[in-house]
Amino acid sequence: MDVLRTPAELSEWTEAARRAGRRVGLVPTMGFLHRGHTSLMEACRTRADTSAVSIFVNPTQFGPTEDLARYPRDLDGDLRKCRHAGMDAVFTPEAGAMYPDGHRTFVEVTRLQDGLCGARRPGHFRGVATVVTQLFALARPHVAVFGEKDFQQLQIIRRLALDLHLGVEVVGMPIVREADGLAMSSRNAYLSAAERTRALALSRGLQAARARWAAGDHRSDALRDAVRTELRAAEVREDYVEVVDPATLEPLPRADRPDARLLVAAFVGTTRLIDNTAIGC
Repeated sequence: MDVLRTPAELSEWTEAARRAGRRVGLVPTMGFLHRGHTSLMEACRTRADTSAVSIFVNPTQFGPTEDLARYPRDLDGDLRKCRHAGMDAVFTPEAGAMYPDGHRTFVEVTRLQDGLCGARRPGHFRGVATVVTQLFALARPHVAVFGEKDFQQLQIIRRLALDLHLGVEVVGMPIVREADGLAMSSRNAYLSAAERTRALALSRGLQAARARWAAGDHRSDALRDAVRTELRAAEVREDYVEVVDPATLEPLPRADRPDARLLVAAFVGTTRLIDNTAIGC
């Protein structure tokens, strides 16, 4: 497995693969890898002849009061996991390589970035869209694989690739959960044992809403209430609960289509977690 440190090394590596006629796959991550990430690597390997992972804690997607400095990192462990998953290369740049002195260019995906997490984390998706555009420009992948846990991010990247004619197939993969239903996240490392138990309210709430939908109640208010009941019972503080059109992310008054997306963000102690589900799929 090649470890690439600079943008030039990534470009040269992927260009050599393309010249050899190989289909290139990319899995962008911020590291501290878990089974959810390795599932993305496995999916990438089935869709590409040669696959790379990027590990980069992107500073531009963190707000001034957010957890950039303490975001969990374990590069040695991440490299072992990438090797075990059969990755061909890992790209691990320094922030100064991606954002050199004088950097002034940013990418935004209007409307899709405005609500949900975007409304509560101003500038976050500008940072995401910018770094993903950089990665796509450097690696020129045929396919890039992302998780559905951050569903808004996934839809923004799909729109980005389409609008800028980047020629990248953006694949979304299902959320990987712990045995008790908790969505896997690098930020779960912040949770105490008691907080981790309380965090199950997110997935319980989504399941309660799915059961209500299956019983015939498709009102978005009722579905949101099912989630909120679980959050309140666990003393978890809601950031938002919303039912949206899966393509536009616009709120829906009724979830009459089974692919309507129910999304939740909430604080367990000081840790902000997100989760979501297609309400009837």
